[in-house]
Amino acid sequence: MKKNLVFDLDGTLIESAPDIHDTANRVLADLNLAPLSMETVIGFIGNGVPKLVERVMAEVGIAFTNKRHDELVGIFSTYYAVNPATLSYLNKGAQKSLSDLQKAGYKMAICTNKPYDLTLQVLRCLNIEQYFDVVIGGDSLAVKKPDPAPLQKAMELLGEKMCIYIGDSEVDAQTAQNAGQPFYLFTDGYRKTSVKEINPDAAFDDFAMLQNLLENTDT
Repeated sequence: MKKNLVFDLDGTLIESAPDIHDTANRVLADLNLAPLSMETVIGFIGNGVPKLVERVMAEVGIAFTNKRHDELVGIFSTYYAVNPATLSYLNKGAQKSLSDLQKAGYKMAICTNKPYDLTLQVLRCLNIEQYFDVVIGGDSLAVKKPDPAPLQKAMELLGEKMCIYIGDSEVDAQTAQNAGQPFYLFTDGYRKTSVKEINPDAAFDDFAMLQNLLENTDT
C-alpha cells in the first residue's frame, strides 16, 4: 500500500532563506538598523513569521511589546508577500521527485509554519502546487508545529491516519514524534543539530534518493 507523504516547505522542498533574509533586512533598513547575516536569519527560520520577527527584534535590540511586535510582523508580511519566491529555489531533485512520486500514486500534502496564503503563492511561483492535495499553513489552525495538530489535520484531509513526514529541522522531527508518525530528514536544510541527535527514520540530501527510500519501506 502506498504511503501518504506530508512535506515541510522552507528548508525542505525549497531554499527560501534568501527571500526571508532579504525581507528581514528591508524591515531593518526602514528602522535605520544594520542588516543581519544570512546565517543569522537562517537560525531564526522554522517556527513561523511571528517567531522569526521576535527573534530578529531580540537580535538587534528592539524592546519587545505586543504592539511593536504586531507592527513589525505586519511590515515583514507585507514586504514578503510582494515577492516571496524571487530569490528562492527548489532544493536538489525536488521537482522531478514530486512528479515521479505523484505518478507512482503517492498522496502528498504540505504542512508548514509559513502562512497559508504565502505558502500557496510560493508553491505557484515555483510551479509545484499541482503535486499537493492538501496544504496546511501556519495560520490554518490555532496552533503551529511542533504541536501535532497541523500534521494531524493534513492527514485527516488526505483521508488517512498515517503518513511519513518529511522535513529538515528539529521542529519537524518533534512534530512527527508528537503526532506518532515516522520522520524522514532532508539533511541540507535549516537544522541546528546533528543528524544523529535528530534521529530520523531515514535521511537524505538529494530528493532523487527519496522514492527509493520510500519503496524500500513500502508494505
